[in-house]
Amino acid sequence: MKLVFVGLLAFFVSTVYAQKRPNILFCIADDWGKHAGVYGDKVVQTPNFDRLAKEGVLFTNAFCGSPSCTPSRATILTGRYPHQNEESGNLWSTLQIKLPNYAQLLTQHGYHVGLERKGWGPGNFKVGGYEQNPAGKSYQNFEEFLAKRPQGQPFCYWFGSQDPHRDYVKGTGKAAGLNPQQVRVPAYWPDHLEVREDILDYYYEVQRFDQEVGELIKKLEAIGELENTFIVITSDNGMPFPRAKANIYDAGTNLPLVFYWKNQLSPRTTDTFMSFVDFAPTFLEVAGVPIPNMVTGKSLLPLLQGKSQVHRKEVFLERERHANVRRGDRSYPIRAIRNTDYLYIQNLSPDQWPAGDPQLYFAVGPYGDVDPSPTKKLVLSDTVAYAKYYQLIFAKRPQEELYDLRKDPEQLRNVAQSSAYQKEKRKLKAQLEQWRKDTQDPRMEGKQPFESYPYYGNNAATEKMKN
Repeated sequence: MKLVFVGLLAFFVSTVYAQKRPNILFCIADDWGKHAGVYGDKVVQTPNFDRLAKEGVLFTNAFCGSPSCTPSRATILTGRYPHQNEESGNLWSTLQIKLPNYAQLLTQHGYHVGLERKGWGPGNFKVGGYEQNPAGKSYQNFEEFLAKRPQGQPFCYWFGSQDPHRDYVKGTGKAAGLNPQQVRVPAYWPDHLEVREDILDYYYEVQRFDQEVGELIKKLEAIGELENTFIVITSDNGMPFPRAKANIYDAGTNLPLVFYWKNQLSPRTTDTFMSFVDFAPTFLEVAGVPIPNMVTGKSLLPLLQGKSQVHRKEVFLERERHANVRRGDRSYPIRAIRNTDYLYIQNLSPDQWPAGDPQLYFAVGPYGDVDPSPTKKLVLSDTVAYAKYYQLIFAKRPQEELYDLRKDPEQLRNVAQSSAYQKEKRKLKAQLEQWRKDTQDPRMEGKQPFESYPYYGNNAATEKMKN
C-alpha cells in the first residue's frame, strides 16, 4: 500500500511540475530579412509580429550563424557555430546525432516536441543517424500536434514556414495592393520597376507568414495556453535576393527577432547583440533542462528577464558551401566579426567566385549561390549598364573587407586598405582569429573538410529534364 501511495505521489508531483513548465513556440520563416512594420518598413504589413514586438522583447541586432538554411538551422538546434557542426556547416548536408540538440533534450525531459513543414534542412538527416527530422516529429498542423499531446505535458513546437522562400508568383504583391513606388530599393540593386515589383512579391509572402503566426497565437489563446507559452519569431537567413542570402553582409545575416512571454517579459527594444547559437541554451534554461558543455552559445534568459542589459558586444559570422556551384565542389569560406561600428570580413578563398561559377557546374545554374529572380536576371541582362551592381553582387572579392557602419550602413565601400582604418582592422582581425582558435575552426589548421562532404541536393540538369 505504501509503495502505491509513493508511486501516486510521484506521479502527482511530476504532473504538477510538467504543467508549470512553459511551452515553447518557435516560429521561423524561410529567407525573411529584417522587414516588418516595427522595424520601420512602410510597405510590408506584419501586424502580428509588430504586436508581439510591442508587448515582448524586440532585437535589432540578431544575427544568424550562417546566411544559409541548413547551417543556420543546425546552429539553432545545437547551440554551436556552423564550423563546429561538421557536415551541417554546408547546405544540403546532414546533421550528426552525436551533436547536442535542444529538441532531443526537451523530449528526453518530458516535453511533447514536434514540427510543421520545414525543420532542419535541406539535407539528409538519416545519414547523420536520425530517424526523423532533428527538429522533431512532423505534424500536418498545430491542431494535430496538440491532439497528440499527452495530457498535462509541456510542448515545444517548431513552426517552419516555407515563406518567403522563392519561387514567387509574379505580381502577387501588386495584386495585394502593395505600392511599388513606396518600396525602398537598397543601393546595391538597380532602382528599377522590375526590382520593386520583385520586392513586393517577397513582401506578399512575408505577410502570409505573419498571418499564419497570428493564427497560432489565436489557437494558444483559445486553449488557454498563451500565458504559459514562450514564443519566438525569427528567420533562418536573409531575403533570397542578390547580395543578401548566402552573404555575410547585414542583408544576409541581420534578422528579425522577437521574444514574447505574457506577463513574464517587460516590453522593450534592445540593441545588444545575439547570435543564433544562443537559441538552444535559452530554450533549455526556460525549460529547466541542463545545458550540455558542448553548447557554445549562452542563454538569453537573464537579458530577457531584465537581470542584465548587455548580452554580447559583437557576433561572429561565417559561411561554407551553399549550393554546389563551383568546380571541384568548392566552398566559398568566409569568417567575419560584426560589432556596432564595423563589419570585418575574411574571404578565405578569394580566387573563387563568391556567387558561384559563371557557368553551371552542378546545382542551380550560373552564379548559383544567388537564387534565380527577376532582380538577378536584370543585372545579368546588361553587365555594362549595370556594371556597378554586377561588381557588388557577382565579381570576385578581396581577401579582406572592412565596412564602417557609421558612414556606410549598406556596406558598399570597402575600407580595408585605407590607412585610416588599419588600427581598427588589426584589432578586429585579432578578435576574429582568437574566436576561430577558441572554437576550433578546422580551417585555422589548414583543413578543408567542407569541400569533401557530400552534397545531397539535386543536379540542376536532372531537375531541368524532370520539369
